[in-house]
Amino acid sequence: MSRYPHTPSDAGMDDFESLNPFEQYEAEFDPLRHDRQARRKRKPDARHRPKKTAGDIVAQVAAEAGGLENGFATTYQPGPFEEGWLLAALRPFYDTALITDVLGRVKGGKEASVYRCQGHPATGHDLLAAKVYRPRMFRNMSNDAAYREGREMLNQDGHVLKKTDSRAMRAVGKKTAYGQQVAQMSWLMYEYTTLQKLHAAGADVPRPVAAAENALLMSYHGTPTLGAPTLHETVLEPAEAQQLYERVIANIELMLQHGIIHGDLSPYNILYDSGQAILIDFPQVVFYRGNNSARFILNRDITRVCDYFAQQGVPTNAYGLFRHLWQRYAQVDASLLAADLSRREVDEDDDAD
Repeated sequence: MSRYPHTPSDAGMDDFESLNPFEQYEAEFDPLRHDRQARRKRKPDARHRPKKTAGDIVAQVAAEAGGLENGFATTYQPGPFEEGWLLAALRPFYDTALITDVLGRVKGGKEASVYRCQGHPATGHDLLAAKVYRPRMFRNMSNDAAYREGREMLNQDGHVLKKTDSRAMRAVGKKTAYGQQVAQMSWLMYEYTTLQKLHAAGADVPRPVAAAENALLMSYHGTPTLGAPTLHETVLEPAEAQQLYERVIANIELMLQHGIIHGDLSPYNILYDSGQAILIDFPQVVFYRGNNSARFILNRDITRVCDYFAQQGVPTNAYGLFRHLWQRYAQVDASLLAADLSRREVDEDDDAD
């Protein structure tokens, strides 16, 4: 499938060593930041003079994004502080004739927002979903080391970043602005390449269409006016719940066949679309070989899924299922699993006391 990543050229690399203008924009208008500042009730420093006013930052971001004045007009009217980064993130898809319009926001979140877009006729999709990440999403991810273990860094083409690329590797290690950009691209490309692999294998995931620097474009799920709800928002009839449970477990097993674990699977990351379960959100995908946290992460994914379906009336055995799948695909010695089960039972007895 074609991708159209939007990445800095070598000639402009030094620009990324300083603060990215979109990060200036985000820091200036992050509502959580202002809430924290209000709680602290700090007195303003009369001597302080900001280098750029709020208006300057908005104007700069809008200009660099191309903005509405350069032809990328959208039906969806973003807020004044949303427009700059949204248009900048989606412009590569517009410029390469993948989308023709942004119709509305499907879901907003602290990590990413999803937008319903009008697909270009050449894509074969009337509607497409664009997942746009907040610039600081990946670098603020908690416990990210547990997910990165056993994973190589990926570049904008989805290929492993060569260790001979000393500048990039050194920047990542020092956590410079450019290094953080490289790390963010790696997280994004893991989600994109995982979707490619799983969709080709027949998994119930969105069809990936393209990737850019801060966004993914994929198949849309829902009605023309409303995105598909998550399982967390859905109450199922018993027969349908049983069918969907079996399908979700089949997807977990399919992922294991390809050596991967979702990493953050729960009813919040499974869409319910016309009787189908669609698994989403894969940036934290884990390779179970070479990751010491893989067993814990798989057990957690399965437990969350089973807990939801148990509430829908489906008989489940989360730990038994985990033991079966882990032993089958990770080829773990049965005695180790038995010892692990014994320890778990002791822990549960202690908690009960």
